Amino acid sequence: MEEARNVKNQHAQPAAAPGNTRNTGPGRLLIAVYAIFAISATARAGYQILTKFSEAPAAYLLSAFAALVYAVATVSLAKAGKTWFKVSVAAVLVELVGVLVVGALSIFDSVAFPHETVWSLFGRGYGFIPLVLPVLGLVWLYRRRPSR
Repeated sequence: MEEARNVKNQHAQPAAAPGNTRNTGPGRLLIAVYAIFAISATARAGYQILTKFSEAPAAYLLSAFAALVYAVATVSLAKAGKTWFKVSVAAVLVELVGVLVVGALSIFDSVAFPHETVWSLFGRGYGFIPLVLPVLGLVWLYRRRPSR
């Protein structure tokens, strides 16, 4: 009986990688949302670039850039270590700046953005989640920052 328990415990996987508390609890939901945005932004940008790139190349390349940022954020939030933490912070900060800059430009200079991107109008096409997500991400990262 004791041997059966030991064998069972040997095969149990920990919920989080050692030293990484970013991918536990609410962090899993955050990572899942980033993954969904990475997939959807990639699909949207891919479709736009393949089918109507000449209509708004800057907007569609910006959508592809946003997809890349979401993918980097997804992976880095799930990984352990101080380096991945720094990558997460950088990706989420780039996302926040992108949403704010593109959101403002799409309002004040709509000619520059004839077609919407993920970040246009502060993410209106996605229920403003692109505006809220980096704020939540930065709060989560601050609370889960690695110890010195």
